[in-house]
Amino acid sequence: MGTIQYGDSSEIHIEDRALAHLKVAIATKLRRNESFTLSWKHPEGDAPGRSTIWLHPSIPLRFTFETPENPQLNAKWVQALMMEASSSGGITLVDEVVDTPMEIDASALSDLGAE
Repeated sequence: MGTIQYGDSSEIHIEDRALAHLKVAIATKLRRNESFTLSWKHPEGDAPGRSTIWLHPSIPLRFTFETPENPQLNAKWVQALMMEASSSGGITLVDEVVDTPMEIDASALSDLGAE
């Protein structure tokens, strides 16, 4: 289970594979100086409910992964997260878009609009 630490807030716990995909989408949007929201359901063991944060390039952000290896990224899932980030509702953490995972390099990210 990985975490996102955003500003002075508490840690947000997200499964490592999902966090790796979120990191690509979030970093791309913030690198472009674009703000957006991120919403998620609270994990089992936390208080029931859901939360939303406003992500802005000026607020410190840290991704921490439990596993040291980088997973293969699913291009369709990254693309779906990028499309959500550009919508008025922002990113809602959803299950993986099923596709054959593939290595994503810089040229593949360019194809997704993640310059």
